[in-house]
Amino acid sequence: MAENQNTEWKESWRDEYLKWICGFANAQGGRIYVGTRDDGTVIGVSDSERLLEDIPNKIQTTMGIIADVNLLSENGLEYIEIVVSPSSYPVNYKGEYHYRSGSTKQQLRGNALTQFIREKTGLLWDSVPVDYIGAEELDSNSFEIFRREAVRKKRMEKEDLDLSNEELLDHLDLMENGKLKRAAVMLFYKKPGRIITGCYVKIGKFGEGADLQYQDTLEGSLFSIADRVIDLIYTKYLKAAITYEHDVRVETYPFPREGVREAVYNALGHNNYARSVPIQIRIEDDAMYISNSCILPQSWTAETLMRPHKSVPFNPSIANVFYRAGYIEAWGRGIQKICDSCRELGTPEPEYTILGDDMTVKFTALESAQVSDLKTPNRQNDTLNDTLNDTLNDTLENKIMMILETNPRTTQTQISQITGCALRTVKRVMKKLADDGKIVRQGSRKNGEWKIL
Repeated sequence: MAENQNTEWKESWRDEYLKWICGFANAQGGRIYVGTRDDGTVIGVSDSERLLEDIPNKIQTTMGIIADVNLLSENGLEYIEIVVSPSSYPVNYKGEYHYRSGSTKQQLRGNALTQFIREKTGLLWDSVPVDYIGAEELDSNSFEIFRREAVRKKRMEKEDLDLSNEELLDHLDLMENGKLKRAAVMLFYKKPGRIITGCYVKIGKFGEGADLQYQDTLEGSLFSIADRVIDLIYTKYLKAAITYEHDVRVETYPFPREGVREAVYNALGHNNYARSVPIQIRIEDDAMYISNSCILPQSWTAETLMRPHKSVPFNPSIANVFYRAGYIEAWGRGIQKICDSCRELGTPEPEYTILGDDMTVKFTALESAQVSDLKTPNRQNDTLNDTLNDTLNDTLENKIMMILETNPRTTQTQISQITGCALRTVKRVMKKLADDGKIVRQGSRKNGEWKIL
């Protein structure tokens, strides 16, 4: 009888066959026969008594499982039968996870291992408790961002948010037996890199090919990153084409802001952080690429994403809190919203590509709004626009004005990060803008905003 998914023939015993036992335990179970040829012909073993004692001990010591080890005989020849039952929990051999598939043994790594453990245990990556970080160590500013957005998007009522941070975490199901879940740390901790590396966003502006012109790395809690990333893209990496309709200035960016926002937040919410690979945003003159690690539901493809589909988040706890903050949708409508935003701007629908464990969405720029050089405004043919665009140089004053026009609540520290200028320089220039009557601060220092005069 030939080998199959449940049977393995071995002429003699070697300790490396413990990996095969691990593979059977993690799959459907199986049997290993020692003292047989590949076709099942019995040739016998000379040390059966020692094997009957050694093999069970090694199985129990290295993997913590018990297998039946039996002595059989045929035509006066003794051989060993090892019967392995399927395990209800993941079994590893010296830290390695093996799996029997067909008549071969495979070592599980990367996403395959993550998915295997998830299916075996039912324990999701973002739901695992964290031992060494407490609720008191979380970032208060990240909680403020969540409360602000949840109320603004009408996903939660203000009175439901009038809780202590720890009570709010419990209300959001981000704690278990008094311990924070990984999701809580990812969402609200300033340094989530303490539990997993690669939890940040890289943005790069590229010319032709590998010509990296400049880049940024956004680190911190997921809420801190989400609160900064879109403004950074649209103030530092993109420039709007300027037109005038009835003396009203109209700014048109080459990529749909709502669509890009949805795609970036989807990447933040559904990224497979266990791979320790950052989310990457590559911006070119005619295209933008947003890439993240992913594990899609079984049988899903890029085509599945473009059709109506149910929401199956890889990180349910993170996704739930992102939904309550209005960052993502709960019914799998996110990609449909991205497509709608592209059509509204007049650009092609986004293109999704899945390569191995990585998913990339490509946005194509609106040709009439492309500005190839950030230092050169998009000139119009009429004299009025030529004159006005000549004044739109990229001085720090104008950059700050554009940032505040986009988000009046942007802080001086955030402006320093967006522009790449020293904080003291930003403060000096903003004081001059205020003295010149161009901007004014309204409200408190903590909760106020800037108004452009």
